[in-house]
Amino acid sequence: MKRALVCGAGGFIGGHLVQKLKREGYWVRGVDITPHEFAPTQADEFLLQDLRELENCRRALTVPGGAFDEVYQLAADMGGMGFISVAECEVLHNNALINIHMTHTAAETGVARYFFSSSVCIYRDMQPDEPPVTEDDAIPANPDNEYGWEKLYAERVAMAYGRRYPMQVRIARFENCYGPEGTWTGGREKAPAALCRKIAEADDGGTIEVWGDGTAIRVFTYVEDLVDGIVALMRSDLDGPVNLGSEERATVADLVQTVIEASGKRMTVKYVPGPVGVHARNFSKARIASLGWKPRVSLREGIARTYLWIEAQVMAAQS
Repeated sequence: MKRALVCGAGGFIGGHLVQKLKREGYWVRGVDITPHEFAPTQADEFLLQDLRELENCRRALTVPGGAFDEVYQLAADMGGMGFISVAECEVLHNNALINIHMTHTAAETGVARYFFSSSVCIYRDMQPDEPPVTEDDAIPANPDNEYGWEKLYAERVAMAYGRRYPMQVRIARFENCYGPEGTWTGGREKAPAALCRKIAEADDGGTIEVWGDGTAIRVFTYVEDLVDGIVALMRSDLDGPVNLGSEERATVADLVQTVIEASGKRMTVKYVPGPVGVHARNFSKARIASLGWKPRVSLREGIARTYLWIEAQVMAAQS
């Protein structure tokens, strides 16, 4: 039986990753600073640890009989644009500590395979009509926010340790991920969850406010597809960063309309000033596609599933 450590198992993607690894027969230890809000009992063992502290990283990576076969490092202080636009110091400080300590300790304890969850936030702003950029186009670097700068640095840390130690390092640059069992309120939620919540809370025929003017272009990847990509990459021989996300591009206005359709309501949309981020993103998926991975869930289908789940959370909170 393979043993895996999932750091950030109390989070959205980490929680789904734990579930997938368990289905595939792994013994899984989860670790996070808080338990998972919606799926708290999925891991075989769950440690409440603050991974900004080196000793806690050592504790998380210590397992009887040798090292973990696989370590998935998804722990991060992060959220949607509303959070990362105002929490620059926390993002840079907390995530740098987590990634430096985890990478160093994993290498020293003899971990065979180490996965680091990076982000397409490491790329520069793009125009809507630009051709897709490859992983190598991240350099020269000009990320739009500090979250992207820290992720880029952490990639370099992981790759440096992979060169010095016999530890296979795999890096995925995530595009926007959404789905059930994720943060949907409180200020850290991302755009799909925030829109689902706003529309679920609104009366039929009501009005919702959306940041920006609706023209920003994004790719939204359903969480089950993303997790399948993580595992496929971890088991592969692909060195270096890999873009991981859907090929289906959508404007924010498209996303809003998709959520409205899933709700079955009639809504008026009012666009207001707010943090939006880059104008557009368009990335080559050739590297991840070379492994046979491709997304199975369309934006329309994924939003329909997500809206039903968030609507249920809203109704439960109101009851």
